[in-house]
Amino acid sequence: SGRASDGSGAPRPLYMDVQATTPLDPRVLDSMLPYLTAYYGNPHSRTHAYGWESEAAMENARRQVADLIGADSREIIFTSGATESNNMAIKGVARFYKSRKKHIITTQTEHKCVLDSCRSLETEGFRVTYLPVKKNGLIDLKELEAAFQPDTSLVSVMTVNNEIGVKQPIHDIGEICRARKVFFHTDAAQAIGKIPMDVNNMKIDLMSISGHKIYGPKGVGALYVRRRPRVRLEPLQSGGGQERGLRSGTVPTPLAVGLGAACEVAQQEMEYDHKRILQLAERLVTKIMNEVPDVVMNGDREHRYPGCINLSFAYVEGESLLMALKDVALSSGSACTSASLEPSYVLRAIGTDEDLAHSSIRFGIGRFTTEEEVDYTVQKCIQHVKRLREMSPLWEMVQDGIDLKSIKWTQH
Repeated sequence: SGRASDGSGAPRPLYMDVQATTPLDPRVLDSMLPYLTAYYGNPHSRTHAYGWESEAAMENARRQVADLIGADSREIIFTSGATESNNMAIKGVARFYKSRKKHIITTQTEHKCVLDSCRSLETEGFRVTYLPVKKNGLIDLKELEAAFQPDTSLVSVMTVNNEIGVKQPIHDIGEICRARKVFFHTDAAQAIGKIPMDVNNMKIDLMSISGHKIYGPKGVGALYVRRRPRVRLEPLQSGGGQERGLRSGTVPTPLAVGLGAACEVAQQEMEYDHKRILQLAERLVTKIMNEVPDVVMNGDREHRYPGCINLSFAYVEGESLLMALKDVALSSGSACTSASLEPSYVLRAIGTDEDLAHSSIRFGIGRFTTEEEVDYTVQKCIQHVKRLREMSPLWEMVQDGIDLKSIKWTQH
């Protein structure tokens, strides 16, 4: 499906960037269509059948989302996506409890919207601890424990990193936070529907979910907000008091229905998808590593989601490799920051050398990725890495046994 023409007759590239977004699952589209045409009522209209139909569909979708994470459907708030959910959770909790608590803990490798929400709270007088991560991308639980202060209100740690795929020890973090009566929020946009998540077992108080990362529509997401022990939020948006007053505005029924259907499909297919994606990921990594020397896999090898693979190809400029691989849709990191030429802050945080950080490519493998697509990507990748290295004077020096770190470069 990735090779369909764009109308000009030129084939489109293969799609290997599922961390940025996923294609809509046809089963999800089928569930949405009736609510885009025949059932167009406002789900908050209480006086006629049009409203009741939409409301019933919306509540069914809420239950489908809740079932995927072991929650009660009353704990699901529909939003426009994980960015809004993250903003609501972090700013909402901080501001609600600000009279007694002014400190928040997060990590240096969070998604931009979490880091920017924290920065904006710092301008309001809150204090934020940005925990470093180890070389493997995981946080040190002892450093987390040491970071707590008497007035810490919230800890926010993402489940699966969107750039390097590492999976944080969410269960342990939940235990640590619960023991200290501090709320625990996780941005689970890259984890939901891909790995089993249970909010009660993991002691999660707030969780952000995104529709378009799980083969659902763009423009919809959810925030899980625990009822017992109850989490209180100050809403970001004022209005008609929909979504229990936490997120005013008419819920877009077709999008909510799509998110619910995507969650239900993910629940049914999770085990099968995971097994298949693991096989394809191992195929990709093994084939590249066997053929190309000096390739580094970023992030922990064990604690990870296999569908997100971040490789650094030493002595190759990442942007040149992306341009050479123009018939494969890949990225060098997060879609939100891919326009910047700075090396990824996630790779910087795990201590990757500047030159290696510039040579990294993220491969995304998803539900609809085929073995042929993986093999084609591998073959093209090997071919272009070898070609680009042959053009590189640095590669030549390394082949001659020169240690690049020992060279004193002069500025002309």
